[in-house]
Amino acid sequence: MSNRTTCPLQSLAVIDKLIHEPARLILLAHLYVVEEADFLFLEQQTAMTRGNLSTHLSKLENGGLVKIEKGYVGKIPRTVIRMTNEGRAAFKEYLRQMKGVIDKLSE
Repeated sequence: MSNRTTCPLQSLAVIDKLIHEPARLILLAHLYVVEEADFLFLEQQTAMTRGNLSTHLSKLENGGLVKIEKGYVGKIPRTVIRMTNEGRAAFKEYLRQMKGVIDKLSE
């Protein structure tokens, strides 16, 4: 394919890199299907270290894709993560773009 504009992979150049990073993609996929998740649940589901998980969640929070709330259940600290409306919209758009790339490649 010599014409770059017809290359199905060209649309990957503008894909949301905040979402596309594998660890953050896994986190957002988990959060997309639940209303909220606590830090321990995400740690268990993703097998990430606490530091790695915390770093990726902070990036997603700074990007406006998730909201992190810290609190207590009795005297036990609890961190709850929710996908924001903007995060849901961005994730849906990411899925649409990736589906388009996959569909074009399988033609």
